[in-house]
Order: sequence, then structure tokens, then C-alpha cells
Amino acid sequence: MSEPILLPILLPQGFTAAALAAQIKPSGKPDLSSVISAQPCAWAFAGTLSTACAASVVRNRTLYQNGGPIRVLLVNAGNANAATGIGGAQDNGEMAARAALELECKATEVLTASTGIIGHRLPMKKVHIGISKLAEHLSSELNPFSEAIMTTDTHAKRVERTLSSGAKIVGTAKGSGMIHPNMATLFAFVFSDAQVDQTLLRSSFPDIVDRTFNAVTVDGDTSTSDQAIVLCNGLVEADPLEFLAALESVMRELARMIARDGEGATKLLTVQVSGAASEKEALAAARTVAGSALLKSAVYGNDPNWGRVIAALGRSGSSINFDHLEVAVQGIPVFAGQPLEYDAKSVSKSMKAEEVIFDLNLAAGSSSGVAWGCDLTEEYVKINAEYTT
Repeated sequence: MSEPILLPILLPQGFTAAALAAQIKPSGKPDLSSVISAQPCAWAFAGTLSTACAASVVRNRTLYQNGGPIRVLLVNAGNANAATGIGGAQDNGEMAARAALELECKATEVLTASTGIIGHRLPMKKVHIGISKLAEHLSSELNPFSEAIMTTDTHAKRVERTLSSGAKIVGTAKGSGMIHPNMATLFAFVFSDAQVDQTLLRSSFPDIVDRTFNAVTVDGDTSTSDQAIVLCNGLVEADPLEFLAALESVMRELARMIARDGEGATKLLTVQVSGAASEKEALAAARTVAGSALLKSAVYGNDPNWGRVIAALGRSGSSINFDHLEVAVQGIPVFAGQPLEYDAKSVSKSMKAEEVIFDLNLAAGSSSGVAWGCDLTEEYVKINAEYTT
């Protein structure tokens, strides 16, 4: 799969970022980074639903419930700081406190995020030294930050949009494996200088997350550390509806990038569902089909085995009128209440593409939804067989 050309992206006004190598990753690559706002930010948050969640998720969720403003996001990669007990929670709080001291804000204005290997305490001496040097690396560019948050990603993921008022929305994400709905091993961070009411932002964010990051599945595994966060410093007026639409556009594009960069993937798998009884059922059907290991394997082999789609739909929990169900592969109808005649070789050839699209009409209503995944390859097994060794 070809990699996108990543041009430098500047943060919205009022934000700066820094990234450096604190030697948390054995590779020596950048692994500690931060984005800082000159102004307190309105913000929204979604974290993994795993009960084994990392210390950073627990702390951020508490800060979110308290409702106070945020000025700093501090991220480390290479160590998830999950399953590390009370000591891990203390390390996470210490990270926030040290960042607050160095960057001259309150500890309650600092969000933290950690990703990497589970079950290891953070090397706090290295973390402290790294935090003390962040201010020396501050710039208006997003790129170093987006690269420092990566783990098994093959490339950084970043998107930007500009509103009619001139307000800017910039997003970046990391994620490649251990990806599944309910916030899978991914980080997604969005920054904007738009003026947005926090109540509106928070009430809208869960549905946007459901339609974007919770519609991505790579391997069916949900992580301990997943977080999606949006920070808005309010320096530029913006139309609320335009802002929310642009925010969803940014998050949708990042979600597609994550699916396309699935560990070992060669193709993006897109499942588009129409005719569902509700949006919830449309998304459930799309996610189930996109997450089928059998279908993902068929996509890798360019095999138009639509029976695997039917099997996945049957366990999705969604209402389906099988007598009128329609299935198409790459726009070619293969099922309409019964098997259709089609040229299997032609359909197989059409699947030799960077994106393979399945269109499904459940014939049970008028709602729609989409989910993204990727093919399942030998390389996925190799990557995860050697992850810690």
C-alpha cells in the first residue's frame, strides 16, 4: 500500500508543540511530546471502555468529569503505563505535575496519554529529563508531535481543515494494531482555535466518535490506552454547526488513515450499509462485517466470497430482511435476496485495489452507516509475534 505524502502542517494560532527522544523507546526515536495552548481550552474526551485502562485514561476521565479547562497535552510512546498498579498511577500524576511546573500551568490543566508495551513501569528519570527539555523544542509545526506518538504505525497521520471564519482545525492520530470499536489502540488528538461552547462540544462528541473512531476495526482487540481528545482555545469565532461538521470530517479522515495503516495491511476495507432500521444498527452491521477475520482474509486474497458477508451480518444483531438484502463488491451486485450471476474473475480483479468497498442494503429501514477495516495478512502475525522480542 502506498504511503501518503505528508506535508508540514501548522498548528492553529495559540498552540505550540514539542517532541524529543527521551529514550523510552528502545529504538531511540522521538517518544515524548506535548502540545501547549497559550489560552485555557474547552475540550472533549473519549477513552477506552476497557476495564484494564491505563493510568492516563483514568486520570483524564476524572479531569473530564470535573469540567475544568486544559492547556497542555503530554504524550509518551513506547510504554502504555497500564497494569502497573498504584505506582503507575503515581508516575502518571508525577508526569502531569512535572509538566505543569516546567510549562507554568496547573497540574489539573495537563492531560496525559501513554502508549506502548503493557505491564512496565515508566522510566521516570528519563521522563523527567525529557519533560525539562520540551520547552527548548517548541514550534508551530504539528509534524514532530504526530511522529513522536507513533508505535507500530508505518507513517504519521494528520489532517487539517479551515472554516469560513478563518478558524482552523488540525488533527493527528496514531494506531495500527489492537484496533476495534469502543476506542481501539489509537490516539486521536484534534486542536482548534475556534470559539466553541464546551457544553455543545461535549454533547456532540460521543456521536462523532461513534461514527468515526468507533467505526474502525483492524483485529478485534481493544487496547488499554485509547483516547480521543479535542482542544479548542477560542481565539477565532466560528459557526457551531460548521465547526462540528468540519470536526467530524477531520476525525473521519483520520479513522480511514488508521484502518488503511493496519498492521501488515495491503488494503483499506470499507463497508457501507444502507437500509438499516437505525443508525445504531447500521453501524453495528458495518462494524461486524469489517471485523470478520474470514472476510478480511478473503479481501487479502482478492476472493469475492460474499457468503462471509452474509455470515457476519447474521451475528451483527441488526435487523435484516434477507429476502431483499443486497450485497455488492466494488460496485458489482453479487446478491439480491438470492445469489446473482456474476463474473468471479472480474470481481476478483476489481479487488486488486488499495480500497475494497462492500455495499450492503439491509432492506429494513432508511438509516445508513460505514465502518473501515483492512485485510488480514501474514505480516500482521509476524509483527505481533515479535512485538516484545
